[in-house]
Amino acid sequence: MDLSTVKQLKGVLYRTVVTGVCLLSLSCGAEAAESIRVLLAADVPRLDIRANGSLWVTDAKGRDQVLRAPVQVVAADGAGFLLKGLRIQTEQLTLHGGEQGLVLTFPRLARKTNGVTMSTGDSSTEISLSGLVQLVRRGKGFLVINRVDLEEYVKGVVPAEVNSTWHQEMLKAQAVAARTYGLYQKMLSSTREYDVAGTVQDQVYRGKQGIDGGILRAVEETRGLVVTYQNAPIYAAFSSTAAGLTEDAMNVWSKEYPYLKGVECPFDLASPYYQWKSSFKIDTLEESLRQQGFSVGTIATITPLSFSRGGRVATLRVAHSGGELVLRGEELRKAVGYTIIPSTQFAIEFIGQDLVLSGFGAGHAVGMCQWGAKELAELGYSFSTILQYYYPGTELQSLTQVRPPTPPSS
Repeated sequence: MDLSTVKQLKGVLYRTVVTGVCLLSLSCGAEAAESIRVLLAADVPRLDIRANGSLWVTDAKGRDQVLRAPVQVVAADGAGFLLKGLRIQTEQLTLHGGEQGLVLTFPRLARKTNGVTMSTGDSSTEISLSGLVQLVRRGKGFLVINRVDLEEYVKGVVPAEVNSTWHQEMLKAQAVAARTYGLYQKMLSSTREYDVAGTVQDQVYRGKQGIDGGILRAVEETRGLVVTYQNAPIYAAFSSTAAGLTEDAMNVWSKEYPYLKGVECPFDLASPYYQWKSSFKIDTLEESLRQQGFSVGTIATITPLSFSRGGRVATLRVAHSGGELVLRGEELRKAVGYTIIPSTQFAIEFIGQDLVLSGFGAGHAVGMCQWGAKELAELGYSFSTILQYYYPGTELQSLTQVRPPTPPSS
């Protein structure tokens, strides 16, 4: 760790100690009477639902019925739903299973790059939930939305995003970041049918799966706390492994967030994603780019055109039989797949019909570095120090005291 990084951390640590008593009182006294709407899946043709006893069903006009679970809901031809084989003419159903919640079983759906299929992030098609489930007809299928208490939502995000055995201060930092991100999106989503998607499009959410004692403590001990900038919740971006500097948001999303500026991150050397190598066929890339709406012929060369301050590929020049195309580094990741190209910090090599990338880090590298936060927690830094280091210029407040955020400038 170099001297400038140590000084930065010491400065953050001093500010945190001065306000430590206030933070404690905020988290102890905050009542998070907030709910959030989480998109679990889209284009769903049918859904199996289990509950511990009865299932309460309400249609768009407020008409109720009580059914004995399990129940299968099917998107009826044209409009409405089939509920236990009976057609219901409504565009929305709300399902409630009592205090024990619901268990949903989805059909296996083709995954989409925009992140609106299953929220579990693995091959499982079953998810156990708290709160209400809303089914909204769209096209030939329906949306599945979980309306859940914000704190319960955070409990479902933290073990899906990091390992629950990690240091308690890191789990607290992740809980506050997840809560902040969810609240930020909710405050800006009044015209949408949901606030967040339960996938990497926003934050991975797996309902009740993976919640243990460590997760519960981290969420409860930070209850109601959010990261703010000028009294508004921030866009609390985070990713796995920075492998050097974290990145300015402007370089990744062409949007200005004053608190999402690059900081030194020499703390994530233990990450399994610190260094990587992958390859894919050039013709696969060509087809993927066409599916993303780019007009591209047979690719001859791909060369980095510009780099960010953190050494990541900002833009690339793609020479092809139909001319030339300039891509952003993140556009290449999206086209090929985020698991195949973990980050934009890479070098490119052509080997036959393959494109080989050698790189460092995982994720967009904006905001909190999760593996870096893990190491800082193990070094003895508190969750508040970690958050204020990765989100410079911010503070922690109760969500009951914040104002709505202002959308970022481009």
